[in-house]
Order: sequence, then structure tokens, then C-alpha cells
Amino acid sequence: MALYIDPPVWPSHGRMWSHLVSDVSYDELHAFADRIGAPRGGFERDHYDVPSELYGEAVRAGAMEVGSHELVRRLVAAGLRRPEYHGG
Repeated sequence: MALYIDPPVWPSHGRMWSHLVSDVSYDELHAFADRIGAPRGGFERDHYDVPSELYGEAVRAGAMEVGSHELVRRLVAAGLRRPEYHGG
């Protein structure tokens, strides 16, 4: 199990958000998100947007705290990074 979360520094909808990723699989990511109570609607391409109030729960449940650049680096290295879709 290898899950990573960056600090809740991303503002949106009047809240601050973190990104949660797995470097193993999307199945692992979905299972972990379910365990900490992150809504499925928070899944975006290759990560979950996690509200700041769930940050501590994610860390207590085993997510490793990393910076945003490190989080993306690990996601890319695992081959799980999905490019943003711009329509077409």
C-alpha cells in the first residue's frame, strides 16, 4: 500500500483541498478514499480531491505526507498519471 497526500493548499468552493494518489492502482486509491470517507465525486482522472477536514484522517489511515511536486512525481513514476482531457 502506497498512498500519498499533499498539504491542503488548493482553494476551491470556499474550502482548502489536498490531492490523494496511489502509486499502486486506482482500485487501491478508491478503497482508501472509501475508508476515510472521501466522496467518489472527488475522484478526478488519477487522484482524489480531499477536503482539508479529511487530511488528518488520511494521514492517520496511512497516507504519506508529501509536497505537491513529489506527489506528481510518484504518480508519473508509477505510470498512473492521466493527462487532462480538453474535449474533442
